[in-house]
Amino acid sequence: MVSTGDAAPTFTATVGTSDHEPFDLDEEIGDGPVVLAFFPGAFTPPCTNEMVAFQERADAFADSGATLFGVSADSPFSQGAFREEHGIEFDLVSDMAGDAIGAYGLEIDIAELGLHGIANRAVFVIDDDGQVVYDWVADDPTNEPDYDAVLDAVESA
Repeated sequence: MVSTGDAAPTFTATVGTSDHEPFDLDEEIGDGPVVLAFFPGAFTPPCTNEMVAFQERADAFADSGATLFGVSADSPFSQGAFREEHGIEFDLVSDMAGDAIGAYGLEIDIAELGLHGIANRAVFVIDDDGQVVYDWVADDPTNEPDYDAVLDAVESA
C-alpha cells in the first residue's frame, strides 16, 4: 500500500463523463498539490457524503492551489450522472480496469453488495515532485476522512 514519503504511482484512466476524455496523472503532477480521493462506488450513501463534502470544500482546495480528483471503479457514464445529480464540479476518474486501485493497494470486495475489485475509501495528497505527502486509508469503507487534515496537508505541500 502506498504511504506518505512514497513516490505516487501514476496511472491513466478515463474522466468520468460521457465524453470519455483520457486522464493521465503524470500530466497533473507539478502544477500544485493533487488530491486523489478513492471511493468505493457512486450513488452509495457514504460515497455521496464524501464527494459532496469535498465539493463543499472545493474552493478552499482551489485557493490552496490543489486539484481534486475522485477515483472509483465506476463507469464514466455512472460517474457523470453522479456528478450531475450531486453538483460535483471537480473531475471524477473512472478506473474500471482497476489499474490505479491496484497500484495504490486499495482493492476490496464488498461481497454482500456484489461488489468486487472496487476501491477502499482513501485519500492521498501528492506534491509537485510526485511524492505522497499525506495518506489516509479507511479501516472500514463507510468511514470518511478528516477533511480538515486533508486541507492542512494540501496547504503544507
